[in-house]
Amino acid sequence: MALHVEVVSPEGETWTGEAAQVSVPLINGELGVLPGRQPLLAQLGEGTVTVSRADEVVSFEVTGGFASVDSDFVTVVADHAT
Repeated sequence: MALHVEVVSPEGETWTGEAAQVSVPLINGELGVLPGRQPLLAQLGEGTVTVSRADEVVSFEVTGGFASVDSDFVTVVADHAT
């Protein structure tokens, strides 16, 4: 079982793909997401989104926005992402 992950910002799509787990910075801590996670909507803080795949780890710096988790789909909508 895998997560489908999309990281987007006003500049466009930053990354899309499959992952084993995702970690996102929130305004009050950090959220780790594994397959089977209950649905949620959370406000992003400033920090690093880390996407762990079977063969690599991809990371992005984000500022503001929100993260949505629903049925193993993780969408990170950042005000700014690099």
